[in-house]
Amino acid sequence: MAPQHIVANSTMQGRLDKVLAQHLTDISRSQIKNWIDQGLITVNHQQVKAKYNLLVGDQIEITPPQPKTIDLTPEAMDLDIVYEDDDVIVVNKPQGMVVHPSAGHPNHTLVNGLLYHSPLSTINGEFRPGIVHRIDKDTSGLLMVAKNDHAHQSLAAQLKAKTNEREYLALVHGVIKEDEGKIDAPIGRSLKDWKQQAVVANGKSAVTHFKVLKRYQHYTLISCHLETGRTHQIRVHMKYINHPLAGDPLYGPRKTLPGNGQYLHARTLGFVHPTTGKLMRFSAPLPDWFEKIIQYLDRTDAVQ
Repeated sequence: MAPQHIVANSTMQGRLDKVLAQHLTDISRSQIKNWIDQGLITVNHQQVKAKYNLLVGDQIEITPPQPKTIDLTPEAMDLDIVYEDDDVIVVNKPQGMVVHPSAGHPNHTLVNGLLYHSPLSTINGEFRPGIVHRIDKDTSGLLMVAKNDHAHQSLAAQLKAKTNEREYLALVHGVIKEDEGKIDAPIGRSLKDWKQQAVVANGKSAVTHFKVLKRYQHYTLISCHLETGRTHQIRVHMKYINHPLAGDPLYGPRKTLPGNGQYLHARTLGFVHPTTGKLMRFSAPLPDWFEKIIQYLDRTDAVQ
């Protein structure tokens, strides 16, 4: 992992280890202190103590230690496979499952389960075999997976050409007045928090289309169609127009609906089959955790 730079601003003042613990939520405060003590975290290119008081304009440099070796082991899992043939697998990923291994999630990922089930393409490297596109850990729904390199090349080309279909259901804060809209705003690494993406001038092109499905007093249920597939795209774009996703721990407000993450579900997936050329289209119903919150809002937050 390359060094990450954070420039302190008015929202990042205070004791160094406390500030970092608020922003590096997947790293414990004791681990952060250990990194500071080892000199892996510096301020203004100088080694400091954990109790150092950050000032406006201080530059923090984080150089995480080299991750431990990851062994990609096939694991038996009860996968929700919607469709499968010799070329592709369409799988309905549950909320809470990471798509592929990483330093923070070395096993129990979707890829571990898929490898136990079937051979996968090799194009995307050792730790992302078969993965043409991904969805976040706490986003549920449909993914297309390539079982061989030919299929992978075809599906990846469709993503690049924006010819495949990807539709999501999202529950957002606030009442969206427009019945539908288009968000065309570039996305890149946030200048304030390196864990987040944001709309930035020098970001990569990102386009999201949305349509209102139902309005509540304090929330709106929408469908989103993606033209592009940037990291956290829907989550970032909806925050950008001041309608962050309900339950989103990274981009949403603290006072939100209960749950284990953002209310976002990849409902529809369409692509041209790599071998037959046939148009394939699949859908996955809302999972129970999402359906229950909709029923709750129908009872408690319906428009009078």
